[in-house]
Amino acid sequence: MAFSSGSKGPMADINVTPLVDVMLVLLIIFIVTAPVMTYPIAVDLPQRVLNPPPVTQEPPPPIDIRIDASNQVTWNNSPVAVGELQQRMEQEVQRDPTNQPELRIDINPDSEYELTAKVMAAAKNAQMKKIAFVQ
Repeated sequence: MAFSSGSKGPMADINVTPLVDVMLVLLIIFIVTAPVMTYPIAVDLPQRVLNPPPVTQEPPPPIDIRIDASNQVTWNNSPVAVGELQQRMEQEVQRDPTNQPELRIDINPDSEYELTAKVMAAAKNAQMKKIAFVQ
């Protein structure tokens, strides 16, 4: 804002009302939050454990399933019927459910999608946890 004060030229005054309003709001926020910060808050921090780490098991060798362009399914390079896949996968899971082998699926782009869906459904129904797609 410019005001004329005679011969001295324009005089600028700063309006401090918004500044005072902001300072009062900050003061109220500080007054309200300061007592909350004085109460102790219990935090359970993790403690150092002297036990040795658990022994990890050697993972079993992976299972390679391949679907070629002629829709032939192979289990570790030996032909297998699609209906037999779930049974074989369940046998692998039952050996050690906590340490399952990795199921590696290699699919030819020219194969039928229906066959891929059947292989994936068999793996899901057999409770396979480690499934990977490879090329």
